[in-house]
Amino acid sequence: MAATVVCSSGNVEVVCQSVRVTSAMKAPVCVLGTGLIGGSLLRAALAAGYDGWGYNRSAAGAQAARADGFDVTEDLPAALRRAAGTDALIVVGVPMPAVDHMLSAIASYAPECVLTDVVSVKAPVAAAVRDHGLADRYVGGHPMAGTSESGWAATDPELFRDAVWAVGVDEGTRAEPWTRVARLALDCGSVVVPVVAAEHDRAVARISHLPHVLAEALALAGATGGDLALGLAAGSFRDGTRVAGTAPDLVRAICEPNSAALLEVLDETLTVLGAARDSLRAETSLADLVEAGHDARRRYESARRWEITDTLPGDQDWLERLRAAGQRGGVLTRLS
Repeated sequence: MAATVVCSSGNVEVVCQSVRVTSAMKAPVCVLGTGLIGGSLLRAALAAGYDGWGYNRSAAGAQAARADGFDVTEDLPAALRRAAGTDALIVVGVPMPAVDHMLSAIASYAPECVLTDVVSVKAPVAAAVRDHGLADRYVGGHPMAGTSESGWAATDPELFRDAVWAVGVDEGTRAEPWTRVARLALDCGSVVVPVVAAEHDRAVARISHLPHVLAEALALAGATGGDLALGLAAGSFRDGTRVAGTAPDLVRAICEPNSAALLEVLDETLTVLGAARDSLRAETSLADLVEAGHDARRRYESARRWEITDTLPGDQDWLERLRAAGQRGGVLTRLS
């Protein structure tokens, strides 16, 4: 695989530009769930030249989107019939507890449409997709972007700019649906990380789901200290508890479906914390923890991604090659 460092995107260096495609290649997008991620995706897709519409269960959320000039309905069958009639790419943008209902409706009204999702866990979604007979047209997705806010009011068409977007390369994935999903991610301003579902779920347990649990615990520890502790709290407490500001129902929907992977990394973390506790109890040094943690943070800051240039969907062994490239830090920045 060739490695080409082009420009900076946070601590990741990649080519920071979207693929430019013809309008004919931009088939419509139907987004089911127009909260922070789904709504931002709808905004970003339209800004990139796609036709698109959405569905939202909440009448208030749908009305807010319409007030901003976006075509969002509370009528799920109507949204899906329209998708079926236009060969739209359907994006499931609801939390995991609502995914099964969405898939059941898709199977009834638009079973031939290409299907992706933006759910934060991939293996359970893929299993549900198989249960509904939709696997042939499905490609898992997960944009690594977000804020602690939620709902249509928090949506931002620039949310995915220079972000990484995981796109599934699991066995059986077909090239044409994969290309459509990857192109949408690129056109929204992201770079694509090819990954299989199980490996994705183990990775995000460490870098997304565990931080949510730790943020909640840290916020609780601070609040237990009373008004004085909270009055003295500053940058480290603020930054460490930022995601604890996320709506509790959303945190549960993010973390609980990935319980097996999260339990594994929680056990590792508790072991590390237990060793730190034992060191303090014995009045010895915290050096092992703080030096290892400092080195790990420096490794994160210095991480560099490289551009995948010699494998495209449909090539010989393309799924295996893209998976291997993603494991080694490769990203796709264009489809050509």
